Amino acid sequence: MEFIHKSVLLNECIEGLNIKPEGIYVDGTLGGAGHSSQILKKLSASGKLIGIDRDEDALKAAKEKLKEYSNVIYYHGNHDDIKEILDELKIEKVDGILLDLGVSSYQLDEKERGFSYLGENTLDMRMDQNQNLNAKIVVNKYKEEELARIIYEYGEERFSRQIAKNICNKRKEKEITTTKELVEIIEKSIPAKFRNNDSHPAKRTFQAIRIEVNNEIEPLYKTVINSIDCLKPGGRICIITFHSLEDRAVKKAFADQEGKCTCPPGIPVCNCGAIKRGKIITKKPILPTIEEMNINSRSKSAKLRIFEKI
Repeated sequence: MEFIHKSVLLNECIEGLNIKPEGIYVDGTLGGAGHSSQILKKLSASGKLIGIDRDEDALKAAKEKLKEYSNVIYYHGNHDDIKEILDELKIEKVDGILLDLGVSSYQLDEKERGFSYLGENTLDMRMDQNQNLNAKIVVNKYKEEELARIIYEYGEERFSRQIAKNICNKRKEKEITTTKELVEIIEKSIPAKFRNNDSHPAKRTFQAIRIEVNNEIEPLYKTVINSIDCLKPGGRICIITFHSLEDRAVKKAFADQEGKCTCPPGIPVCNCGAIKRGKIITKKPILPTIEEMNINSRSKSAKLRIFEKI
């Protein structure tokens, strides 16, 4: 299957990065290379792009799409390890970093990847096919209390306890191996009157399991801090989130790095230890236009936040 991904907030990201023709830029979520191809158009021959992705299929597709460019370094890895990756590449600081935390259309649509709640697919959901933890392990091995917590916290699903209970009851009969089996359990767990006609009843639970499998939330705050560490003065980081927990982590990291004093009013000397490392460019997140949301429904929950290092 062709690796297809409609880049969300594309123009806003390119503008937000404030690209210097001879700069070094990191696309930490290379995906289908939609953002990267636009970054490269603004770089001169002496500029450089580092494309990182956990998904080897994404890297392969990106290499094909960007084959006319010789100033790209491809790296199979996790953007959470950005400091270590740049150290390995012997690159001290960069001019800009982009993180698009969404799942690609390819990953959602490729049956064997198991991200989609549509059809009958293998329970997998791994972005990196080399890792051990997958959706089948989460669904069949996690304790009921842990399943309920994940579905509630990561999926914001009000019926998380009932879904977790029914998953555990079902797996006593037989191992749950397909997305269709999981969807059927979820549908039976949500009363008909509470189902939203605009959203599939399994959407929230599948999102939660995917986040758990790929550890998308827990390291994010630290990843943002580490990414800012890797920026040159004047360098910018653009992050697109699709989940309230992601956005909260990014917002907090940016606020902490802006170094706002938290001392009580009236204290003559600041003693809270706040250190200003940059400024937030987007006081409020940039959202997709109505036109973009109509063209790409997966952009509806996207939020873009931008930070500039001083």
